Amino acid sequence: MACRRSRHVRVTASLDRTPRHGDKARPILASRGTRTMSHAQLQSVIETAFENRAEVTAATKGEIREAVDTALDLLDAGTLRVASKETGEWVVHQWLKKAVLLSFRLNDMTTIAGGPGGSSWWDKVPSKFDGWGAPEFSRAGFRAVPNCVVRRSAFIARNVVLMPSFVNLGAYVDEGTMVDTWATVGSCAQIGKNVHLSGGVGIGGVLEPLQANPTIIEDNCFIGARSEVVEGVVVGQGSVISMGVYLSASTKIVDRQTGEIHVGRVPPYSVVVSGNLPGKALPGENWGPSTYCAVIVKTVDEKTRSKTGINELLRD
Repeated sequence: MACRRSRHVRVTASLDRTPRHGDKARPILASRGTRTMSHAQLQSVIETAFENRAEVTAATKGEIREAVDTALDLLDAGTLRVASKETGEWVVHQWLKKAVLLSFRLNDMTTIAGGPGGSSWWDKVPSKFDGWGAPEFSRAGFRAVPNCVVRRSAFIARNVVLMPSFVNLGAYVDEGTMVDTWATVGSCAQIGKNVHLSGGVGIGGVLEPLQANPTIIEDNCFIGARSEVVEGVVVGQGSVISMGVYLSASTKIVDRQTGEIHVGRVPPYSVVVSGNLPGKALPGENWGPSTYCAVIVKTVDEKTRSKTGINELLRD
């Protein structure tokens, strides 16, 4: 069997390739406090501060704090994002991850209202909804069911439904997506348009190590209940992941029809279930323990995917 590793994610340090939500061509300025900085200036300040992060503390003031706070504001608004798809491949903008990491050094622990029994929480990261009322929720255009948690710097697009779930900082959840009960979206994870994250799904996050890529679920995917997608795996557009499938950077994803093995990426419009590969024989034995894998049982085109129910696609 041929084994193919994903080469669809790359890293860039160039701010010129950092896209925004909406207009990508016209440079814009970002301001917070008394300074106005271009995105190039923001990146430069954050990169330099990160190289000298041992000197960054809660007492740090001035352009470093303003640059980090501005970067988090832009992530929160969806103006910038940690990863973006350009010319058919995902590009990771590591300087924005550095901004998130610097924020932990800049901010002290503080009480956050709303804990159980009239108590408070104790953390460094406020809620995305801190200070929000009806006008802010109305402008944002998504549903936030009681007991969902979204941390500041995560972006939630219009027509998203957040059941009691958790979305970590730096994540991006695009339009029309359902984040079902007890689903988790990890730090800096990228969730596409019209995705369904079923109950208890775990989408892995990554801040460190810096070179690690975020987990990405592309548009129009269905992720079945209690499945886990972690360690920078990319699930291609229109794919259906059955209940209880576990995908990590080392999981072998076997195409049953061709025998090809993918690692780190589910090809677009794949229908994937759990499976096992036969293990090597133990000394003196005929059979060894089998090894977990994921199996692509079929691949469908976009038209079939849009017209066919999930249960029918999963039926062998």
